[in-house]
Amino acid sequence: MSLEQKIETLKAKHAQALAGGGEERVRKQHEGGKLTARERIAAFLDEGSFEEMDALMVHRTEGVEKIPGDGVVTGFGRVDGRPVAIFAQDFTVFGGSLSEAYAKKICKVMDLAMKVGCPVVGLNDSGGARIQEGVVSLGGYADIFLRNTLASGVIPQISLIMGPCAGGAVYSPAITDFITMVKGTSYMFVTGPDVIKTVTHEEVTKEELGGAHTHAAKSGVASFVCASDLAALAHTRELLSFLPSNNLGEAPRKAPRTQMPLENPDLDKVVPDDPSKPYDIRDIIRGVVDDQHFFEEHEAFAPNLVVGFARIEGRSVGIVANQPAFYAGVLDISSSEKGARFVRFCDAFNIPLITFEDVPGFLPGVTQEHGGIIRHGAKLLYAFCEATVPKITVITRKAYGGAYCVMASKHIRTDFNFAYPTAEIAVMGAEGAMNVLHGKAIAAAPDPAAKRAELIADYNEKFANPYIAAEFGFVDEVILPRETRQKLIKALAFLDTKRDSTPPKKHGNIPL
Repeated sequence: MSLEQKIETLKAKHAQALAGGGEERVRKQHEGGKLTARERIAAFLDEGSFEEMDALMVHRTEGVEKIPGDGVVTGFGRVDGRPVAIFAQDFTVFGGSLSEAYAKKICKVMDLAMKVGCPVVGLNDSGGARIQEGVVSLGGYADIFLRNTLASGVIPQISLIMGPCAGGAVYSPAITDFITMVKGTSYMFVTGPDVIKTVTHEEVTKEELGGAHTHAAKSGVASFVCASDLAALAHTRELLSFLPSNNLGEAPRKAPRTQMPLENPDLDKVVPDDPSKPYDIRDIIRGVVDDQHFFEEHEAFAPNLVVGFARIEGRSVGIVANQPAFYAGVLDISSSEKGARFVRFCDAFNIPLITFEDVPGFLPGVTQEHGGIIRHGAKLLYAFCEATVPKITVITRKAYGGAYCVMASKHIRTDFNFAYPTAEIAVMGAEGAMNVLHGKAIAAAPDPAAKRAELIADYNEKFANPYIAAEFGFVDEVILPRETRQKLIKALAFLDTKRDSTPPKKHGNIPL
């Protein structure tokens, strides 16, 4: 074969790989509101930066059509100039089903990402394991799961669910750090509606069972939900901007677009004088971060705790905050898990943690106790105790009981603890304390209401205020709300070279 013939053969094979499953299947993909694998990669990566790997790889199964690439596009490129490894499942080729060759392609790009220390982004759109390959395809999934586990805490792993993701395929995204789903076109479940109907006689649609809204608001599986493929890809580019490339680096620093004053008088008006009135903790967060921009994660799940990323003087920070606008900011099973996972991610990737605390305690009730609130609440406590990154806490109002300890108190290695003058730090609130401490005295008083008011005022003066904690050194400084940004800036600057550690061990035994 002459050189010219070899060149033509190579061109033909590459053209076949680029064609995917053919024009008809590509058309159906577009009609379903979805981009193709290659269109997604092109939209996600910096223009012209994609370098493909294993474009000509095919499966080994006899009697089945061989298409170059075998249903997944893998390679590397750049996002905002930073290296990223990527794989995109191609639903137009065998429904994106996973074969031995397909799995090897993904494993190869993940191994390479670990070697160079760059994030892995997976674009999932697959019908599951390729039935014709039997146990070999299942083994391929296990090979990927192992790499997800080994890469956890070493490089960021991000999954985008942009079509079906069912059966064993869901466990790879589940191990990754963030999952983004697309409204109306993506779903995730271990067993589908037909199997559920057969086994349990329950009737449910794919959307109800495992659609984007379900996993965003009910199960907490989805970190983010976007309206379209393009929106999800753009959102993921922004997410990467808050993250370092690996656990040995730091997130890139970006100068704010607008210059914010060090003091913000509007913050003095956010926390109501009446401690029973709700307010939106995001008003405080946006009032202190660069450009008033807060990149929230798990927004629809456990809304009584708010978590997400922001920047302060260009530096990426992770924010954990009780949300008084939902259930008074109480901690429960779901919010404890949500917070613990976020705290551990930030700690793994050198992202400082800022906690805004307004928590009346843990949610009481039989359902919570039987559901394991003790075990789940301990996860959040463990995560904060374990974290060695810079930690700063601002108590805006309530800090009661065990929840005070859990929410990054001074006692669990938090570096700076500030409190507003409105802070109430005590074993419990005044109303509840009266029944325990002075129930009989109040009942016997000539005017029980006046006696109760007198005792409440005395309790607040002696216990439920920030100055008692400050006297013990549990609060470093009582600050005005308007001063929050400048205090955070100075604290972060001082902690820039912080080094802390935990006792040598294989790993701890977090109460999962």
